[in-house]
Amino acid sequence: MRVRVKLFAGLKDVIGGDLEERFEGPTVTVQQLHERLERAYPLLAPRLAGVAIAVNQEFMLDGGHELHDGDEVALIPPISGGSGDVEPGADAAGTPHFLITERPLDPRALRELVRGNHSGAIVIFEGVVRDRHEGYEVQRIEYHAYESMALKQLQAVAEAVRAELAVHDIAIHHRTGRLEIGEASLVVAVSAEHRAEAFAAALRAVDRVKESVPVWKREFTPDGPRWQEGSPARPVR
Repeated sequence: MRVRVKLFAGLKDVIGGDLEERFEGPTVTVQQLHERLERAYPLLAPRLAGVAIAVNQEFMLDGGHELHDGDEVALIPPISGGSGDVEPGADAAGTPHFLITERPLDPRALRELVRGNHSGAIVIFEGVVRDRHEGYEVQRIEYHAYESMALKQLQAVAEAVRAELAVHDIAIHHRTGRLEIGEASLVVAVSAEHRAEAFAAALRAVDRVKESVPVWKREFTPDGPRWQEGSPARPVR
């Protein structure tokens, strides 16, 4: 059997690309794959303790889960998120609620997407690239994403927030690729009947994007590029 292993951010830099592992027999567990990678790739082994694992684009917490021929396993290092666009779920005007894209983001389009006659409040959050981080200069940023899974996680974030708070609509767009100082990397739009729910939902959505959406950023500084890793990835709570 064959298992495809996708690597991202610093893990991919260490190995140079994705992997394909072959095993005898019809199945192998996630834990057995983990042990194989530790033995076979000494440069990768020290980094594996902090990674989350996704199987076929779903977070996997059970090391005993059985993998089958053709499964896709992603090793997800701590995330620090939001070629081609991934755009399901568009409204009649063609603007999707959830988007991973290399194109510049348009907060006005998200505002119109979530706006409704019953909404007395619309909150727009824009995360923008700044020129300093933890005391050092940042010249520009590159965002990389596990795009198909990231899109699913954006939708899961919105569903979780809507289940907890009285909001009318949520839209989330995240940039990938090269971004310059001042450009928006993440836009979240929330509509609700009242401002308190809209503000609370926007904050909760942004926090959960940072926790669960597989997006990584590489900062370019005068001393060279560096991956900025954040929190260990986890399923949407």
